Amino acid sequence: MDEKLELKYKDLKNRLKKVGSVAVAFSGGVDSTFLLKTAHDVLGDRAIAVTVKSCSFPEREFQEASAFCKEQGIRQVICESDELSIPGFCENPKNRCYICKRELFGQIRRLAEENGIRAVAEGSNTDDIGDYRPGLQAIRELGILSPLREANLSKTDIRTLSREFALPTWDKPSFACLASRFPYGETITKEKLSMVERAEQFLIELGFRQVRVRIHGSGGQTASLPEGECRIARIEILPQDFEKMLDETLRRKIYTQLQSFGFSYVSLDLKGYRTGSMNETLFLP
Repeated sequence: MDEKLELKYKDLKNRLKKVGSVAVAFSGGVDSTFLLKTAHDVLGDRAIAVTVKSCSFPEREFQEASAFCKEQGIRQVICESDELSIPGFCENPKNRCYICKRELFGQIRRLAEENGIRAVAEGSNTDDIGDYRPGLQAIRELGILSPLREANLSKTDIRTLSREFALPTWDKPSFACLASRFPYGETITKEKLSMVERAEQFLIELGFRQVRVRIHGSGGQTASLPEGECRIARIEILPQDFEKMLDETLRRKIYTQLQSFGFSYVSLDLKGYRTGSMNETLFLP
């Protein structure tokens, strides 16, 4: 570990030590896994994990998060949530992430208090500062700690440290909740969330590690859909995986399977995978 990174890591541990006890909002991703492991190393049983279980997070991610806590001997509290019942969430406005995080972290904070835990922490890092992330406003308003950002740790730093400490997530693909696959203004439903989850899981099983299936409804007439709505899957994969996608047999297999999930059309985004692609339209002239 280089000296600069070691200082950041020490700063993180000192911040956690001063808190005394903490509930980490734990999704099983790269950032929250590293934060939870560090908090547990510093605070022992005074650090717990709180994992949200809902239709916006794939079952795969929930199972991985639970397995990590069990393996590490970390107490995990499950926060059952129904985002679709949160006023304004299903309409998917531009501040959807704020609406959702305000409600979810309010629930997590209450669970922390019920378990005698002083503070709640989440895993955003310095790379999250530049993108459009209204959820960070809710985190600030609720007094949720962001120790990784406060210790000036970037995504690369976190992956480097995770690898050094042999965490299984050090090279895990980035993930965001399934609601982020919808364009703003597109109605979010349980059915559509399931379509996206099944499509992404299918592509992962085919060997595409970093993948997003964005769902678009065009409003065109489709007899099989009672809403009269076309549902388009826009697949984002890493550019180096484009050649694999060009195999005709594989393409036909993907197209047929995604149609069986409810998509009318299946397309490949030529720009490839990137975070926050649904935010790109916010900055068009």
